[in-house]
Formats: sequence, C-alpha cells, structure tokens
Amino acid sequence: MKHLLFLLFIPSLMWSQVIDNRDANLSRAINDISIANMRQTVDDLVGFHTRNNFSSKTDTKKGIGAAATYLYKRLAEYAKTSDGRLEVEMSPYKATVPRSEDEIELVNVIATIRGNDSRVIALLAHYDNRGGNGNDGEAFAPGANDDGSGVAALLEIARILSKQPLGATLKLMFVSGEEHGLWGARHQAKIAAEQQWSLIAVINNDMIGNAEGSQTGTHDNTTIRVFSEGIPVTETDAQRQQRSYNSAENDSPSRQLARYIKEIGERYVDNMTVQLIYRNDRFGRGGDHTPFAREGFAAVRMTEVNENYDRTHQDVGERDGIRFGDMPWGIDWEYLRKNTAVNLSTAANLALAPYVPENVRIANATRLTNIVEIEWQTPQQGKKPKGYYVLVRQTDVSTWQRKIFIADTRIALPLSKDNYFFAVQSVDEEGHESLPVFAVGVR
Repeated sequence: MKHLLFLLFIPSLMWSQVIDNRDANLSRAINDISIANMRQTVDDLVGFHTRNNFSSKTDTKKGIGAAATYLYKRLAEYAKTSDGRLEVEMSPYKATVPRSEDEIELVNVIATIRGNDSRVIALLAHYDNRGGNGNDGEAFAPGANDDGSGVAALLEIARILSKQPLGATLKLMFVSGEEHGLWGARHQAKIAAEQQWSLIAVINNDMIGNAEGSQTGTHDNTTIRVFSEGIPVTETDAQRQQRSYNSAENDSPSRQLARYIKEIGERYVDNMTVQLIYRNDRFGRGGDHTPFAREGFAAVRMTEVNENYDRTHQDVGERDGIRFGDMPWGIDWEYLRKNTAVNLSTAANLALAPYVPENVRIANATRLTNIVEIEWQTPQQGKKPKGYYVLVRQTDVSTWQRKIFIADTRIALPLSKDNYFFAVQSVDEEGHESLPVFAVGVR
C-alpha cells in the first residue's frame, strides 16, 4: 500500500457546498462580450439578402461569397491587434450536389489563435443559410439565428481571445455547406484527420440565440443544450471490449467534453444551466460536429433549448397572425451573450489547462475489495500540473458529483468500484482543469 492516499471517511455523495474559483482574467474576458457587436454582426449578415450555398460567389453585396469576404475582413481587423496570435485564411473546397453530377465551389473561413503547445480546440458555426426552398439562391433568407447567432458568438470570441496568451491553439471555423450536407465541416474534419491534429475538443454552435419555442410558447433564456454521442462511431473491437468491461457507455470522450462544458459554463456564467442531452444531435437530424466525431474526435453540439420552427427554414412573412422567418427580432440578445460566455469560458479554461493525465486506470480492478485504487501518470507534455482532481459519481448520475484534489498520482478510496465511476483530470496553479480521463480497469 505504499504511496497510497487513503480518504478514510466519505459518508455520501449527496450535494454539498460548492465553491466556484473563477480566474479573474477569464471573468474580465467574459465581461468584455458585447451585445452591440453581436447585434451588428447579425444585422450585417442579414444584409447580404441570402447566404444560400447556391447564391452568388462573386457579387460584392449579396450572397454567400460576399458573406465570406465580410468574415475574412472582420477577422483580419482583429489580427492587427493580436500581437501576431491571430491568423485568418480561406479554406476552399468542392462538393458534389446530391442527386446530381454538378460540383459546387465554396470556402470556409478559418481563424487560428496560436497557443504555446500542440493541442487544438475547435469552435464551429456555419455561415450559410436557407429559406423555405433550400435550393433557391435568390430568395430572401435572413438566417439571423440559423446560424447568424453562432457566427456572431465566434466573432466576439475571436476579438477577445486573440488578445490573450493561450496554451492550446484555438481554431474558430466559420463553415459553409451545412444546409446541404455538412460539406464544409466534412472538409475541415478530413484535414484535421489527415494532418493528425492534436484536436482535443470540437464545439459546434448552431442556433444559440432563440429562447422561444413554437407551438408550445415556452420561453427559456437560462438553459443551453449540449448534445454528445455515447458510443463512438469509430469504436474498434478492442475498444468495444474495454467499454463493455467497464460499463462505459456514457463515458465517451464526447460525453466527458459535454460534462466539462457544463461544469465550466455554469461556473462562469450566472443564471445559466447547461443541459446534457445524451444524443449525438436532435432526433433524426445532424450538425457540423458529426463529421469530426466520425473522424474520432471528441465533438459536441451546443444549441438553444427551445427551437422555433416558425422561424427556421421559413420564408419571411405573416400567416394567420403568426410571423414567419429567421429575422433579428427573433433573437434574445442576453441569451446569446450568455451562450457566448459559456463557449468562451470553456475554450479558454481548457486552453490554459495542463495536458491530461496519462494511463488512468483502476489498479485493483480484478481484486475483491471495497477499496478502489486508482493510479495514473504525469503528462509527458506541457507544464507540470500542480496536482489532480479525482472525480467520482454514482453509476446512474450523469455528472461528476465529487472532486478530490491530490498532488500524488495514486489514490485509494473506501468506495466500491461496483457502485461508482471514476476519472482524473490535471489542474494547474490557477485552477484550470484538463478534460477528465475515465478510469478503466483491465481484465
């Protein structure tokens, strides 16, 4: 039992007092988020008349080409005050139109905020849109919320975090092609896989500004949903066997990322609840995080808790006293500000955190005992952690219930490994935590 730390008394895992230790610099960055800036961004995007993927690529005032140029110029302005941290580029690609042999040429706009190590965090929003007829590149399609809201959030994050030194590199991806087959996201996910990016988190923001549900009339600007896949689509036979042995159906890398967003987002953003949805996406539908998940990356979708189907993919007008169309009047700006803050706090906290602990395992997995022994190794890259948090939750609970700090790399707890799940995350002097690594037993 050498080098084991015993916690002799853990009576229960019921709710107890929670202490939120906020990084003052990060809190100041959140306070810098400007509703006026985001409102202007959405108005500007609506002003392009349409951003349909089949709209003009060459018109300087209308269509998806003008919108791409606008995003590039906005980001280039932020680059001037970034002390060399921010770079912006166009990422062109070709896509085949479904049920046709035609090809379409589009571009993604990528803003890279350089960090000090090899890790990459990606935030996504699609800047294309559509109206009632998805293939009509001429009709008015404002796209204020879908996904002008996500674009506005990422532009604000680019403005603010480009001035902040970070550990991990942050890539803000403004992708096209979403409305017709996730084309732009597929292109970027393929690049990330082929170039073997150390991509530790992908957060897709799609429709994060509407607070009022259609049909039901419900209104909620205090909750944001995070969708995450359970069993990865890339799971190998060996990984399936390990998952089955550890009963880890709810502990995929994407689920750990979702829980991380909930903890950090609720820590920094008052009057906000991050609701974990145990689906990859909404029922029968998809989003830009999915191509990244299919390449084996931890990827989630953030979206409003109430969707308004009178506004999404609708032509602008009024019918039977109901206003239709995705116009700026449908956005709750305070809700958008809070959702932007959840993104900023999560990305910044993760970018500043140490690398994850390595080889996290239940050391006595095959022994019959009511004391669980967990061990891990110090990360070989990056700054050395101040210590580690050992995370504990009951098997039927979706979020981690306890965080136990330890400076060592081994711990023994008087808890049955039958009744609890465990994970470990690295933490630095300022309290920035890495993603959790699920503790596995080996047969």
